[in-house]
Amino acid sequence: MAILVTGGAGYIGSHTVAELLDRGEEVVVIDNLLTGHREALLGGKLYEGDLRDKALLAKLFSENDIDAVIHFAASSLVGESMKDPVKYYDNNVYGTQCLLEAMQNAGVTKIVFSSTAATYGEPEKVPIEESDKTEPANVYGETKLTMERMMAWFDKVLGFKYVALRYFNAAGAHASGKIGEDHRPESHLIPLVLQTALKQRESIAVFGEDYPTADGTCIRDYIHVTDLADAHIRAVNYLRGGNASNVFNLGNGTGFSVKEVIEVAKKVTGLDIPVVIQERRAGDPAVLVASSAKARTVLGWNPQHADLEGIIESAWGWHSSHPQGYGE
Repeated sequence: MAILVTGGAGYIGSHTVAELLDRGEEVVVIDNLLTGHREALLGGKLYEGDLRDKALLAKLFSENDIDAVIHFAASSLVGESMKDPVKYYDNNVYGTQCLLEAMQNAGVTKIVFSSTAATYGEPEKVPIEESDKTEPANVYGETKLTMERMMAWFDKVLGFKYVALRYFNAAGAHASGKIGEDHRPESHLIPLVLQTALKQRESIAVFGEDYPTADGTCIRDYIHVTDLADAHIRAVNYLRGGNASNVFNLGNGTGFSVKEVIEVAKKVTGLDIPVVIQERRAGDPAVLVASSAKARTVLGWNPQHADLEGIIESAWGWHSSHPQGYGE
């Protein structure tokens, strides 16, 4: 029996593939390689193509004995989603519909889904719990919430079982140093900071220093990508155990400010990281921190890389040895 990983050549997908292989699982990957990288796959059987290609999906399911699906494939840039909502509904929502249809035709009813903290929108309280209201503030978050709701109806009507994992700021790189974070364009804070340390950028922009936080900059919850991979595998095994569909937050439960991240990166790299203060960005909440108590209790998940310095050290190991990402 194999696990299908959609978007398995992407950042979190490739780390999950690596963890699955380490645990002796048979892995099948589908990825259109528009944002993923073939070099990020440390193994598994790759089908290069799009989830909206129904013929390819049918072929994939007919050629492999798929037990469960881990679904990462999606467009995920908040800013882009607010400029091109058609792309996000087509790729994220319709792509998921095509996947679920192919699963139904193949008799596969277990899926673990990469959701997001963006489903919550502006938080009512901190830390955020799974029962808090979901009112996305952008198209990206809305499409992910729509995907969750679609799976809930497939559960009620067709008996599908799903786990939606809403996670916060993925960071870090694989312990081997072979795979890491390589987005084009890059929009995540830690790689942007490290690119500045490598002098690939003149400075790092800090958007606002007048938030109601200790140093005036936004606070976020950073979770190591290998811990995220572990949670996805635990969720698959949870469904294999015959358990009900569920939703879990994934985070360390500890927040770090933008300025704290920069200071730790300076310590780790030993290099200067010039900072430019800019105006706040619209829609940036002051604090986003997850309560992951439910995942710890139900899935037995316990992050092993919760220390910010360790997270940045692993990311620095990747970026300093791969300054051009997978292009070098």
